[in-house]
Amino acid sequence: MLIADALVSFAQDLSQRGKSSNTIVAYKGDVNQFISFLTRKAKSLDAGGITVAEIEEFKKDLLDNNYTSKSVSRKLNSIKNLFSFLKSKDIISTNPSAEVKQPKYENDTPKVLKPLEYRALRDAARNDLRASAIVELMLQAGLRIKEIESIRLEDIHDSEVFIDSYESHESRTVPLNNSAKMALKRYIDESRFDSKSKNVFVTKTGRKLLARNIRSLLTRYFEKADIADVKVNDLRNTFIVFQLKAGVPIDVVSQVVGHKRISTTEKYLELINGKEESKGIKLKEL
Repeated sequence: MLIADALVSFAQDLSQRGKSSNTIVAYKGDVNQFISFLTRKAKSLDAGGITVAEIEEFKKDLLDNNYTSKSVSRKLNSIKNLFSFLKSKDIISTNPSAEVKQPKYENDTPKVLKPLEYRALRDAARNDLRASAIVELMLQAGLRIKEIESIRLEDIHDSEVFIDSYESHESRTVPLNNSAKMALKRYIDESRFDSKSKNVFVTKTGRKLLARNIRSLLTRYFEKADIADVKVNDLRNTFIVFQLKAGVPIDVVSQVVGHKRISTTEKYLELINGKEESKGIKLKEL
C-alpha cells in the first residue's frame, strides 16, 4: 500500500475514534511532509518498504533545517502513530518507526497574560463589541476557540452557557460572570449582524464566524494592544491560572474548562507562586 493511501485510512480511523479535526489535520500535515521528503529523495513510497534509516534521515533533515526539537518530536509522533496503526491492521509486517528515538526537549509552560496585558487587549477591542464578547468568553469563562465558533443563541441562559459535545469533548455548562454576560448581551443586542444562522457569532454577511476567523480577529487586536509573543489560547490559560490562584478548587476549574483529566489542569499549578485562601467555589472575575 502506498503511504499516501495508508494516510487516508489512518485519518478515517482517527475520525471514527473521535479525534478532533485539528488533530487529524496536524497528523496529515506531518505525514505529508514526510511523504514530500521521500519523494524529494527519490525513495520508495510503499508503506511496507520504508526503513528506519529513512525516518532517521527525515528527522536529521528537520533538525538541520532549524525545526525545534518539540516540532520534530511532534512530527515523529505522527509518523509513529501512522505506522503503529498499519502494524495493528497487518498492512505492514514490521514497524520501522519503533526504533526511532524522539529528540529531547523541555515542555513549554503555558503562557499567562499579565493584568496590564489583558486590560490593554480589552481597551484595544472596546469599540468592537463582537471582539470584546469573544475576549471575555475566553478570559472570563475559559472557552476554547472552537466552542466560541459553535455557540448558538439557544445555548445562552442568563448567567451560563451550554457547550454541546463535539469531537472528543463532552457537553458541559459554563457559568458566566458579570463581565462575560454583559459583553455577550451587548454584542447580541447592539452589534450582531442580521443573520438566519443560529450561531451567536456571525460575519457581516450573516454566516457563522469560523475558528480561523476568530483567531485572525484576536491576533489583530493583540497587535493593536502591542502584546507580543501571545497566542489566542493564552486567554484561556489566563482564566485557568487566575481561578486556581484565587483558590477555586482544581476539580471545579477542570470541570468548567472541560479538561478530560484533572492532571491536565494540574500542570497550571506550577505557574502559581501563592494561592489565595478559598472562600467558596464561585469563579472569580478578572
